[in-house]
Amino acid sequence: MRLLIVGTLEGYITAAGKIAMKRGAKVSHTDSIEGALNALRAAAGADLVMIDVKLDIATFIDSLKAERITIPVVACGIGTDAAAAVRAIRAGAKEYLPLPPNAELIAAVLEAVAEESHSIVCSDPAMIATLRLADQVAPSDASVMITGESGTGKELMARYIHRKSRRSGEAFVAVNCAAIPENLLESELFGHEKGAFTGAVARRLGKFEEANNGTLLLDELSEMHPRLQAKLLRAIQEKEIDRIGSAQPVKINVRILATSNRNLESEVRSGNFREDLYFRLNVFAVAIPALRERPADIPMIAEHFLRKYADANGLGDKTLTDDAMLMLRAHHWRGNVRELENTMHRAVLLSRGEEVGPEAIMLTSQMLAPEGSAQASIPANSPVANPFAGPGGTVPAAPYAPHPGAPLVVAPPTALPTSYGPKGAKGGAAYGGGGGGTTTLQGLIGRTVADVERDLILETLTHCLGNRTHAANILGISIRTLRNKLKQYGDEGSPVPAPGEGSGGEQRASA
Repeated sequence: MRLLIVGTLEGYITAAGKIAMKRGAKVSHTDSIEGALNALRAAAGADLVMIDVKLDIATFIDSLKAERITIPVVACGIGTDAAAAVRAIRAGAKEYLPLPPNAELIAAVLEAVAEESHSIVCSDPAMIATLRLADQVAPSDASVMITGESGTGKELMARYIHRKSRRSGEAFVAVNCAAIPENLLESELFGHEKGAFTGAVARRLGKFEEANNGTLLLDELSEMHPRLQAKLLRAIQEKEIDRIGSAQPVKINVRILATSNRNLESEVRSGNFREDLYFRLNVFAVAIPALRERPADIPMIAEHFLRKYADANGLGDKTLTDDAMLMLRAHHWRGNVRELENTMHRAVLLSRGEEVGPEAIMLTSQMLAPEGSAQASIPANSPVANPFAGPGGTVPAAPYAPHPGAPLVVAPPTALPTSYGPKGAKGGAAYGGGGGGTTTLQGLIGRTVADVERDLILETLTHCLGNRTHAANILGISIRTLRNKLKQYGDEGSPVPAPGEGSGGEQRASA
């Protein structure tokens, strides 16, 4: 972690820097915005900027955007000045950090910036063999080509190789060749001199110089234009680069790692990728297997992301049920680990209670699977499978079991309540009485949403024997909201079941 602190902060700068260094950060300091911009344009760079709230944060962030420097900015100020904090956040700061510095707070900020531990979670023999291969090549300075489908974790593997290398104490710099337009990629890689082109307001060192003595990752290299491939080849062969607008070459010492989700041999044959560059980079090849090719990793990775997102959302410990795990094991995972991560994030947010069951698992990319239907990936009993349009757009909750071994309490999928409706309501004859009654949309015509909502809430409460907590769980609303609704219905003259009244599935006579 490279931390750049900007401003004097009235003497607290030394204390903040010492705390950050104790947490493993490399700290540098400058008093002014111009000094900060010069430091970020230089090879040293930074992973996080902490800036005095008294400085012009808006101008600083606008300058970063204009020069395409992407870095998180945290504002710092003495005490808890709410107005200053609001101004900083509106200007584009990610966070406001009050001073004097609190060790735990600074540690939390540093961890939030580097929240990804970049550790690889695996237990499958196929992935373990791949890691052993990476361990063998990591100590050398050989270029490595990392291949694999999208979402398999190619950048994660690159960081793993860097950590295991002799350059682990130096910078690791990643460039996504697919995300940067061709006319900007050259400047990003090789840097430029002031005035070299429109918008070049100052000298800017490129990623090669930023990664000097360290590791440079060229992500999705196959997307690079052939013209730039020629310049890249020269940089690798001669170990020197030419900044745009400069006639003076710059010597570099960089280890190159590259990734691609395409078959580069096919790209070479089709003329889209230079053959000489391919052989220069492909000194050693590491192929990451797709997630479906390492099924033993699915449970471990799923539980890893389950813990991560449960903690991130303050939801406590959660566990996957056996049925949910079977769903995960059976899925095709065309999006690989990235798809599994997104699936577990959704599951954490959709689940009720400490267990994550099949009803919270929404599988994606189903259109790529043989079934050919994205909707089929949503379980029929999912909380989002059959939403009802109540106030605030509420959705039914997951099935609720009062105690282990008890039958699930599930609202009837098609039957709507026949009782508690207003006397003489239109369409009432379309409602079936007793158990097993059904309703059609025709039967709802002429009724208001408020009427239908009231009937649904009261009938659900009857089904749950008057148990407010169970009913609220099924309806997907808070217990407080349910109580307010019941008070309203009672005041309007509708009979509200008391705890213990009613019977599951048995409908009461209309009032």
